[in-house]
Amino acid sequence: MLNVITIAEAQQIIAEKFGQLRTPEEQVQLESALGRVLARDCLAEEFVPDFNRSTVDGYAVRARDVFGCSDSIPALLLQIGEAHMGEHTAIAIRSGECVYVPTGAEIPAGADCVIPLEDTEPLGDGTIAVYKPASPGTNLIFRGDDVKPGDLVLPAGRQLNVADIGALVALGQTQIWVRQAPRIAVISTGDELVAPGEPLPMGKIRDVNATMLLAFAQEAGAVADFVGIIPDSAPGVRAALVKALPGHDLVLLTGGTSVGEKDAVPQVVAELGELLVHGLAVKPGKPTLFGQVEGRPVFGLPGNPVAAYFMANLLVRPLLASMLGTHFAERKVSLPVARNVPSNHGREEYVPVVIREGKAQPIASKSGLITTLANTDGFLCIPRDKEGLRQGELVEVTLFER
Repeated sequence: MLNVITIAEAQQIIAEKFGQLRTPEEQVQLESALGRVLARDCLAEEFVPDFNRSTVDGYAVRARDVFGCSDSIPALLLQIGEAHMGEHTAIAIRSGECVYVPTGAEIPAGADCVIPLEDTEPLGDGTIAVYKPASPGTNLIFRGDDVKPGDLVLPAGRQLNVADIGALVALGQTQIWVRQAPRIAVISTGDELVAPGEPLPMGKIRDVNATMLLAFAQEAGAVADFVGIIPDSAPGVRAALVKALPGHDLVLLTGGTSVGEKDAVPQVVAELGELLVHGLAVKPGKPTLFGQVEGRPVFGLPGNPVAAYFMANLLVRPLLASMLGTHFAERKVSLPVARNVPSNHGREEYVPVVIREGKAQPIASKSGLITTLANTDGFLCIPRDKEGLRQGELVEVTLFER
């Protein structure tokens, strides 16, 4: 019999046992940093921008010189020159003067705002008529408006997105320190398994979990290696696990986690290290186990693909985020459930759903039928002490990361 605990209790044990594990730092070129997790705070070392620049095509002026002007009483200013893109503007203006500046160019010293071209008119003798007033700072970006030296731009633990890459380019960064991707070993156990692409004899099934977990690892920011399909025997599991441990931060085994005579994974994990948990009060995924061998987390996921998928997302994904020094935040929405959903298993039940017309439509599934998950949007959880859901009841849907 399995001594089951809740998902929340399992997550807490994982956090306590493995929460301090971190992958090493490494320095990478910025062009290959998308999706990586920063290992160190990124601080600005210079002003961005490094000069006061215009945000419009127009005339740089002193705000006091155009105060109160209008269409009927324009301010008349003498143009003393123009700024050029990519060049330092060495001109300084005094009262009654202005300088033409294109968008993005440096404004001259003495100016504190820019009047757009459409609010001005050249009078042909070097005099510019200004028809609308402006306050100091109008149509300007001042030096250091984006960041100043010492400002925190991106914190450690941030997973870099496209905008972050742009910010680092603006700071002059070409290399950054990130966390190394966790390395995962994936092992499939089961005498009934056949590799994808191989002929499928009667009584055999394709090994769905291996390829699925390799993709899961990549999606979670890790790198995974497939060790192979092994017989569901203690010697086979032991040899594969010993082979997988060197060079990997975490091991995922699938299949062989129940309590039958040939389910060898819990026995081997207990022999080689410490079996921390075997059995969860959850559907699907009850026979899930995890422990540690040589200080490395080892997970035994159910052979049924849907159960393996849910357990990988609920237990392994948060640990991988922790190893990277970041936090995995699930995206959730509240929606009414589209139909009655019975549940009286005495376990938390995870039900895949499709979101249609603003409602969560539960999809009937069995833990071995992975294709039922392919077109779903997320899942809802029915608490273990609740006998199902009523149509129209508001539920929390956790969205899949896709």
